[in-house]
Amino acid sequence: MVAGARTITYGMLAEESRCVAGALAALGIGSGDRVALWLPNLPEWLALYFALARLGAVAVAINTRFRGAELGDIVFRSGCRALALDPSFRRVDFAGILASVDPALLSRLETVILCGKGEVSAIKRRVDYGALARHTPLGVERGTLDSGSAIFTTSGTTSAPKFVLHTQRGLLSHAQDVVRGFGLSGRVVLQSLPLCGVFGFCQARGCLVLQSAWDAEEAGALVERHGVTAFNGTDAMIAGLLDTTSETALRRIPFLGYGAFDPALADLVERAEHCGLTLVGLYGMSEVQAFFARRHETEPLERRRVPGGIPVSGVAQVRVRDPDTGHILGIGMSGELELRGPSLMREYFGDRAATERAMTADGFVRTGDLGRVLDDGSFVFETRLGDVLRLSGFLVAPAEIESYLQRHPSIDGAQVVGVSTAAGVKPVAFVTRKPGAAFDEGALKAHCGASLARYKVPVRIVLVDAFPATTSPNGIKIQKGKLREQASVILSASG
Repeated sequence: MVAGARTITYGMLAEESRCVAGALAALGIGSGDRVALWLPNLPEWLALYFALARLGAVAVAINTRFRGAELGDIVFRSGCRALALDPSFRRVDFAGILASVDPALLSRLETVILCGKGEVSAIKRRVDYGALARHTPLGVERGTLDSGSAIFTTSGTTSAPKFVLHTQRGLLSHAQDVVRGFGLSGRVVLQSLPLCGVFGFCQARGCLVLQSAWDAEEAGALVERHGVTAFNGTDAMIAGLLDTTSETALRRIPFLGYGAFDPALADLVERAEHCGLTLVGLYGMSEVQAFFARRHETEPLERRRVPGGIPVSGVAQVRVRDPDTGHILGIGMSGELELRGPSLMREYFGDRAATERAMTADGFVRTGDLGRVLDDGSFVFETRLGDVLRLSGFLVAPAEIESYLQRHPSIDGAQVVGVSTAAGVKPVAFVTRKPGAAFDEGALKAHCGASLARYKVPVRIVLVDAFPATTSPNGIKIQKGKLREQASVILSASG
């Protein structure tokens, strides 16, 4: 593992984690206790994670972009006894944000672990990470394969996040499947994705080159300097790499898994292809971890760009259920994706009712995603089920209409939502235009009407400067709910 000027072997990391485990045990941290890791990509993140696993304790991964209200809510509801942060990190004022948290939300927090120089206030006990790393190593390990090991927060934007709890068994099994499924053994992996999200956490395999926070120019330099041969990332990150990294260096990477979050980067697969970089679509979610499935690099470009693919676990299962009738659907039919496999979460920690709603009686998780299974054993993700449109009695993925709108030479990005009217649900499109292009709503409707069924043609096409979005550890996500609200107001005003 390479972190700045430091080179750390996994033997060194293992020994350090034993020492940290011994120190945490002396502080009273034991089996089942929760400790928050509110850290950028640092070796200390991984050492603390493995130390907690040795104790049978649970690491609560917190997004470094979260601020006081979000931090306080997670620490309080998950019952964290300790919190690790880096007050010296140049990009985030961790100490200042912690000081802004309502003290009532920190009432269960006993210890703050400082992984860098600096001070924090109003906490019962502060300890230096360096002292933990020099402690007497833990003797008898207390964690088991069935111990809870990590909590990741869901990225919902309309309510408090749920706490997805994974066991050591599930994380270990999935790690082995990812190494095999992505060929990571012996590869040099650029770890730019944040460890606090499942996308970054599940990529942390092989020889890691850690980047504490994403910066495209720095990432390109790391790829060149360390001979990186593996990387996965969001579409925006990959676009940055294409701009900063030589084709010679990029061609060392056999293929690259990507998450499509930014509609303006719809042509990314083609751009990468011209630079000698093969992109493959992925599928994952906090409940089954990232990299649950992937496209194969030998597939045609049009298939590689579609999220989904073959599960990396040979025993994982995917099926599709009709969201209206509850019936299991056949090959090629669209419905809600349900998943089962060794990477499945144990539960939503502290929320039994939510766990029961999410799980079927036979152990599948309801994803809330619309998709279909193909006859070759792969599956296709189409859209979030909450975003799917039922138009004239048919289920329609907004992406179908969005993709067609983006084929128009004036359009840069498109988002389509449904609005209930007296005549049923109608599609409304929001678009951004390319620099210097004119906007003509009538021409865009005609463009759609030339090749789409009449019920799929948006009743309104609205020009916006940008789409409302929220940031998660995995990238930028469009807030469809806000667009639906705007669309409803627009249709109401127009009668």
